[in-house]
Amino acid sequence: MSELNPFKIAQTQLDEAAELLGLDKGTHELLRWPMREYRFLLPVKMDSGETKVFHAYRVQYNAARGPTKGGLRWHPDETIDTVRALAAWMTWKTAVVDIPLGGGKGGVTCNPKELSDTEKERLARAYIRAAAPHLSVHRDVPAPDVYTTPQIMAWMMDEYEAIAGESHPGMITGKPIPLGGSQGRGDATARGGVYVTREAMKVRNMDPSNTSYAIQGFGNAGQFAATLHTEILGSGKLVAVSDSGGGIYNKDGIDPDKIVHHKKETGRVAGFPGSEPISNEELLELNVDVLYPSALENAITETNAANIKAKIICELANGPTTPEADKILFEKGIFVLPDFLANAGGVTVSYFEQVQNTYNYYWTIEDVHAQLDLRMTNAFQAVNAMAEKKKVHMRSAAYLVSVSRVAEACKLRGWV
Repeated sequence: MSELNPFKIAQTQLDEAAELLGLDKGTHELLRWPMREYRFLLPVKMDSGETKVFHAYRVQYNAARGPTKGGLRWHPDETIDTVRALAAWMTWKTAVVDIPLGGGKGGVTCNPKELSDTEKERLARAYIRAAAPHLSVHRDVPAPDVYTTPQIMAWMMDEYEAIAGESHPGMITGKPIPLGGSQGRGDATARGGVYVTREAMKVRNMDPSNTSYAIQGFGNAGQFAATLHTEILGSGKLVAVSDSGGGIYNKDGIDPDKIVHHKKETGRVAGFPGSEPISNEELLELNVDVLYPSALENAITETNAANIKAKIICELANGPTTPEADKILFEKGIFVLPDFLANAGGVTVSYFEQVQNTYNYYWTIEDVHAQLDLRMTNAFQAVNAMAEKKKVHMRSAAYLVSVSRVAEACKLRGWV
């Protein structure tokens, strides 16, 4: 299989929406490309005394609806095209949940597993020294993403404030709570995904008490999805879980709390008592009611889409399904909750964090959950109504909702 370029996929998805919306040529072209992108070289002194140079990126895709917002990923395979694609998806994501932000993304090409904590801190501070002129609560606000953490956000905020000479907690989100982080941010991505899964079950007349679910990818979002699925829906049977080291399966069910504990203790899901091994590929093709792809891009492609049996796919990962696979899943009648709807809980609570930082008043966990539920439910209903009206799959419908909102903002500004 040829290598899949995530930005070309993002552009293809936009092109389909632009055609369905009848966008004029100028607006379509404006929305196909990032408005600004930056590349940095970060020289970092390692614990050994040698200096290592890291390649880093920040893309501000579109700011028509407000300051750009998006995570910072540290990954060995990070490329400018990955960051561009994720910045585009963030643009549609903030629009689909109707929050006043644009889309951005950042990345550093590195292997965090090979870095000590002190090396991570030096890398975090180096990134902010390079990117600081392009960041602020009113311009572009980073957040945690793959292999970045609240502690890394804390170091970055501290470096930014050292440069600015004053307090700026809202310049970055996903911070530890003592430094202005929001209650409810840790599980927000998974929580939002389970809220829209609940709404999809209502549309499909599915009884949560008789449903099975599987999770591919067991990082932050996957682990929270394991426990929140049963907590929010009141029931459900987890039958399979996988991470980069392989997976486990038990048709009679896996205790969500115990497998999360096992992963935290051992660093992997393999070897969980009472389970049998299963590959990531086999997990995706299990006959379950709900599948949560929660790892990286391009997990479901035209080569395996025909074998997918889940009734609902809730995409907690970014870009897990290719456009060719989307068509196959739609024809099979599988209800796909697309990434930039399903995993928008994270950016929504990050927005709540910005709001709380800006007026220096902090919400209770109950306030955060209630507001998140409202935003996610309204977003699902808008997208589902568009899907039924236009007779398209949910990803196309989500694009129609979000792209039309961004295009309207561009036109109102007089850009096109």
